[in-house]
Amino acid sequence: MVEIESKLVPAMREGVELVKLILFKQLKPHYTNKYPGREASFAGMLSGAVINDLFGTPNNQEYFAAFYAENKALINTELKNISTECEDLRIPLTDALRMQFLCDSREGIDSEFILKQARQFDILILDRDVPLPKTFLNLVRQLGMSFGILPPKGGAEEKG
Repeated sequence: MVEIESKLVPAMREGVELVKLILFKQLKPHYTNKYPGREASFAGMLSGAVINDLFGTPNNQEYFAAFYAENKALINTELKNISTECEDLRIPLTDALRMQFLCDSREGIDSEFILKQARQFDILILDRDVPLPKTFLNLVRQLGMSFGILPPKGGAEEKG
């Protein structure tokens, strides 16, 4: 049982990371269009800051921390917009946030604040059941394939 659990938490965390990557792939071009007068790196920095704030995983490197401090109000505004501007990702975001919370709990980390914040920003779907690990991984796999991040089911991409 311990061996299964030791493999399960990292697999769930990989799934959470994939959902974050998919959100990034959706936010970056959206912010590029929404903030056309900004420097080229702005959309990527804002996307990363929004995702890091949503998942409670700040990047404390000086450059990113300075960006976060300078743009905190905008980051909060964009967090509020996720529920409408990324409505198609609310289910995977809900599941990923809950999975992260469960993984954190297994490792003795209190991250309940991420669920409270997601609820405040209307990102968390309250009446959605917490998925079983297999269900979550299947959802993430389907999403990863639909975004072209993961190869089609059945293994490696075809050689051509």
